[in-house]
Amino acid sequence: MVFLLSLHKGCLICLTLALGWACAAYVRGREIRQMKDSMKCGNSFAFLSHDINDLEHSNQVNLPRVTVIMPLKGFGEHNLHNWRSQTVLKSSEWINFSKAWFLKITSLYGGPLEFLFVVESTEDPAYCAVCMLISDFKDNIEAKVIVAGLSTTCSQKIHNQLVGVERMHKDSKYVLFLDDDVRLHPGTIGALTAEMEKNPEIFIQTGYPLDLPSGSLGSYCIYEYHMPCSMGFATGGKTFFLWGGCMMMHADDFRDDRYCVFSGLRDGGYSDDMTLAALAGANKRLITSPPVAVFPHPLASDLSFARYWNYLRKQTFVLESYISTVNWLMNRALFSVHCYLSWGFVAPYFMAMIHIAAALRLHFNKMHSVEDTSSISGGLLLVGCLAMCTVVELISMWNLTKIEVQLCNMLSPEAPPLSLGSYNWSLVFIAILVDNFLYPLSAIRSHFSQSINWSGVLYHLKDGKISMIERSNDIGPSYTDLGGKHLYGKKGAPPKPSLLGSLARSLAHWRQPKKFDV
Repeated sequence: MVFLLSLHKGCLICLTLALGWACAAYVRGREIRQMKDSMKCGNSFAFLSHDINDLEHSNQVNLPRVTVIMPLKGFGEHNLHNWRSQTVLKSSEWINFSKAWFLKITSLYGGPLEFLFVVESTEDPAYCAVCMLISDFKDNIEAKVIVAGLSTTCSQKIHNQLVGVERMHKDSKYVLFLDDDVRLHPGTIGALTAEMEKNPEIFIQTGYPLDLPSGSLGSYCIYEYHMPCSMGFATGGKTFFLWGGCMMMHADDFRDDRYCVFSGLRDGGYSDDMTLAALAGANKRLITSPPVAVFPHPLASDLSFARYWNYLRKQTFVLESYISTVNWLMNRALFSVHCYLSWGFVAPYFMAMIHIAAALRLHFNKMHSVEDTSSISGGLLLVGCLAMCTVVELISMWNLTKIEVQLCNMLSPEAPPLSLGSYNWSLVFIAILVDNFLYPLSAIRSHFSQSINWSGVLYHLKDGKISMIERSNDIGPSYTDLGGKHLYGKKGAPPKPSLLGSLARSLAHWRQPKKFDV
């Protein structure tokens, strides 16, 4: 009986996931169809706006000022060319860093735009790279580096964000928080701003990453971990989910501390997105996720299983932070449901393997009864149903990934095209089982430890808020979990402009018109 119930549950979970991904694929696919229809009508800039009239100079000059705040930590691995540079960074590392931020700062947004790169200290390896980047683009962008110092009451990321908020331009109407590994599309900032302008009731606009696995099992586990969550962001509008890698908000909400957004983050905040999502729910504020807000997210080529586990620990640890009793109850419910469904998903496969082994043993054992044969036959039928449901689930997952890859390619026509060719779907299936098996273990450990190591900083929680912070280069890894970024470096002055920077400046004249006159 337990075996039958378990297999039925496994089939139900598989089909539910397949349905969710199919609905998400429909929303993303609808955006692709709208872009294609706009292009057929002669709009070559459909990747920026469906209505080409929005790109006219008269409309662009009235766009509001936006401040982009990016808390930085470390610099990433190289993956482009083996160029040499007379800098403190290896040439290939700088090329990768430069390209990632070049895609951000050359956003085709026609309104006033400033970039604030916020680092913990000048000893952060990101400091020199950002100084070089700003030096290379000083004639084309409004940007500066801010040294935030060490956090004492909240996570370092939140501290960097809030220092950026305090230093943003007084005329900024919107503030956009971005993780340093988010690859924006040329029209992302414009699309987010347009939605905020159309509906002032929007509290936060967000998006979600499309993970690009590097080939290791750890990278596929992270891809699989994010895919179920992607359903909540592919609504084309209202959502209850929030991703801290991309959040656009009203700047005045921070200036006036409306809904306690500033103080709520500052006073013991560990997770920016979970805290703001809780504040949005408590104050009945609107969170939206436009269909174009999906961003390619390459994972480190050397992403080990240990780094995946550390990442999973950080993800489950956020459920231990809360700002109110209601928020605590919701986190407990999410904790329980997620653990139940994770092991409820994995258990049928283990039972199916046991049943297949029993069937093989019965097949080679000549002494067996009719009842045994009937029982085994019925069980194998359910195992077959589970296999079919698994195939349907993987096809739906593949279809959503394919559509999101196509959408990203259309939204960034100048970037190297993405492809599904590198995805190993056998590893995807293994990652599904591994991730769902480990999630409850990670969540239980987070619940009882009440502490987490985040990039060499040990945070301790008490009553849902950060109560103590310990720092030491010896207690943490030398690389970040997903991007493989170096976390520690030597203090140094901004290096001289590189050959890549000279080429990038030339390309900037093509990609960064301040106004459009179509």
